[in-house]
Amino acid sequence: MDDLKAKVVLITGASTGIGAACALALGALGCQVVVHYNSSKDAALVVAAAIEASGGQALVQQADLRHSSACESLVAASVKRFGRIDVLINNAGALVQRMPITEITDAVFDDIISLNVRSMLMCTKYAVPHMPAGSSIINLTSVAARHGGGPGAAMYAGSKGFVSTATKGLAKELVPKGIRVNAVSPGVVVTPFHEKFSTPAQMETMRQTIPMGRLGTVDECVGAFLYFASEKMSGYVTGQVMEINGGQYMP
Repeated sequence: MDDLKAKVVLITGASTGIGAACALALGALGCQVVVHYNSSKDAALVVAAAIEASGGQALVQQADLRHSSACESLVAASVKRFGRIDVLINNAGALVQRMPITEITDAVFDDIISLNVRSMLMCTKYAVPHMPAGSSIINLTSVAARHGGGPGAAMYAGSKGFVSTATKGLAKELVPKGIRVNAVSPGVVVTPFHEKFSTPAQMETMRQTIPMGRLGTVDECVGAFLYFASEKMSGYVTGQVMEINGGQYMP
C-alpha cells in the first residue's frame, strides 16, 4: 500500500479503540494523521507520539462533534496544517446508553443522532471541498444496523442503519468528484465501547452467536480501512459496507 505514504488522513474518534488502531497503522505507513478526540486527550497524545515515532506526522485536535460548528472547525484545523484531506474516516460515535424505547428522552435521542449521524454528515460536508480526486471517505457503521442491536440499543442501531444507507447515497453523489465512499461494519469487537456499555454476561451471550466462537479485536478491523483508503487496492470500489464479525451476520 505504498500509495498511502504522505496521504493526509483525518480520523474522528482516534484516541481509543478502532480509531486509534487505524491511526497507528496509517501513521506507520507514513501518513499525516489528524488524531481527533473529544475527552480522551491523554490517550490521543499517546497515539500521536506513536505515529511520529513510526515515521508519520500527527496533529492532535479536540472537538465535540455533536455540533456542526465543531465539525467545521476540525476540518479547518486539519486543512490549515496539512493543506488537504485525502482520507476521511468517520469513526466517532457512541451508543450513549442502553435504554428501552419507553424511557427514551429528547436529550438521549439528540445525543445518539448527533454523535452517530450529524458528526458523519457534517464532517463529510466540510471535508469534501478539500478532498482531491482519488480521495476516500470511510464511515464506521455496525452489525447492529443489520440485526437491530441488543437490549436497549434500538436507537443506536437505527442511527447506524442511517450511516450504512447514507454511505450508498454519498457514494453516488460524490462519484463525479472522484471521491469513493464506503463503510466498515464491525461485529462484537473488544473496545472501550463494550467495556462501557456491555456487561460480561452480555458479551458472553453475544460471543455464543458468533460462528468463529470468539470476540474480535481492533487490529482485525484495520485491514478493511487500509483497503478502502488505498486507491491502488480499492479504486473500483464505492458504496460498499464491509462486514467484520466472525460470521455473526452474513448478508
